[in-house]
Amino acid sequence: MSSPSDIAHPFDDHLGQNPANYQPLTPLSLLARAAHVWPEHTAVIHGGLRRSYAELYDRSRRLASALSAAGIGVGDVVSVMLPNIPPMLEAHYGVPMTGGVLHAMNTRLDAAIVAFQLDHAQAKVLITDREFAPLMREALALARVRPLVIDYDDLEFPQSGDRLGTIDYEAFLASGDPAFVWRKPADEWEAIGLNYTSGTTGNPKGVVVHHRGAYLMCYANVIAAGMARHPVYLWTLPMFHCNGWAFPWTLSAVGGTHVCLRWVRAKPIYDAIVEHRVTHMCGAPIVMATMLNAPDAEKRAIAHKVEFVTAGAAPPEAVLARMAEAGFNVTHVYGLTEVYGPSVVNEWKAEWDALEPSRRAQLKARQGVAYTALDGLSVMDPTTMTPVPADGETMGEVMMRGNIVMKGYLKNKAATDEAFAGGWFHTGDLGVMYPDGYIQLKDRSKDIIISGGENISSIEVEDVLYKHPAVAHCAVVARPDEKWGETPCAFVELKAGAAATPDEIIDWCREHLARFKCPRHVVFAEIPKTSTGKIQKFQLREMAKAV
Repeated sequence: MSSPSDIAHPFDDHLGQNPANYQPLTPLSLLARAAHVWPEHTAVIHGGLRRSYAELYDRSRRLASALSAAGIGVGDVVSVMLPNIPPMLEAHYGVPMTGGVLHAMNTRLDAAIVAFQLDHAQAKVLITDREFAPLMREALALARVRPLVIDYDDLEFPQSGDRLGTIDYEAFLASGDPAFVWRKPADEWEAIGLNYTSGTTGNPKGVVVHHRGAYLMCYANVIAAGMARHPVYLWTLPMFHCNGWAFPWTLSAVGGTHVCLRWVRAKPIYDAIVEHRVTHMCGAPIVMATMLNAPDAEKRAIAHKVEFVTAGAAPPEAVLARMAEAGFNVTHVYGLTEVYGPSVVNEWKAEWDALEPSRRAQLKARQGVAYTALDGLSVMDPTTMTPVPADGETMGEVMMRGNIVMKGYLKNKAATDEAFAGGWFHTGDLGVMYPDGYIQLKDRSKDIIISGGENISSIEVEDVLYKHPAVAHCAVVARPDEKWGETPCAFVELKAGAAATPDEIIDWCREHLARFKCPRHVVFAEIPKTSTGKIQKFQLREMAKAV
């Protein structure tokens, strides 16, 4: 059967692509435009530092120039271990301007996982903030690769960590050319970023994303977040998380101002919102909890409306009410690393405001409908690949397809093929479809726990627990948490004659896992199983709610 592109059409006789009518899509062009249209407009705020769009563009080109001189070219990986500070923004532009691929690392990971990522990505350059010097020294000692190490000193918020290399970031930029002619991708399908998922039974998978998807996400974000020209965006969402949901690139489309935030703490958040008149911010439920539960002395009255985009578990109605009282309008989104972050949005309809609170809460709990840049969103039977009835009850796997789906998993063809089986991206999340086309998650087929916006594999935690000499059987499930959204709760059966306390179990996990992955609660109990020995986690989830 012929594809549409194989079918001759009279309009296409001489109407082919040429440089005048076709250019590969890339978000890098948005910064060039912003610097041309709004050269003096403030692009970056960090402490007392202010930089214009002209300066951001120049510095990004300096970085690209210096990286090119250091040998970075098409497909080469530049890894960064940075908080939400100006060099992280510059890396989002400067690295792909060389044809290179940006690998932004989670600052909360342990050294072993960081080393794995550096090796798997074959990182050629590492840009690291001195705050993370102890972590990165250990990781580099474990890694096989030997990247060029560039240290960053944050003069606005000085850090005491040692230098790991011999090159200073600002000196490195000074060696670059601000007029550097950066490389546009030859094909918009070229990789722009590499982001790692949380590991489950094995090592984390490297998600490769492309210029086309990143570009389209910029427009989709503007629409989903309701951004007008010159928004002021506060960085409470980590830029290492799905490239900050593509917002480092998005703001250039509308000439927005990035307000950097090195640490997510209540007082600096309130101060920034009031002093800079922040209009938009994103984050996990933990950010809302940090703000709402802050001491009164750290809070400030907000006289304008702030749009807050949140992912993870749907915020309870009481939290939404408190956020509204504090001056925030909350939009709930859902997505995964494989789709650049948010790809589903709970599009709120004005008529729902008149409904009873309980009904509003039910509607708010739904993940919603496809982002404007996502072509297909469905809930299917993963075996037959047929949509489930849109009855709000029949569960299936959430599936996606479109231009904001990843290229695939780096060096992992089997996982890539499995993820794309049947021509759809399999999210691994179970949900239902309602008659109005909105979806709602009901469970996670891979038992991933989302805590403070971070994915925690229950299987990874269970593997550590099983290595404890006193543990016979165990299971880890999500326990609802007002502050973090969810936290791991471990159910443990001890071996006959063995003894252990909850604190001993937690300390054991802390020796072998990143701290945020460790159980907050340990329950010693007989673990419910089916007749075939399968653990009944749905029962444990109910039990965890009562802990």
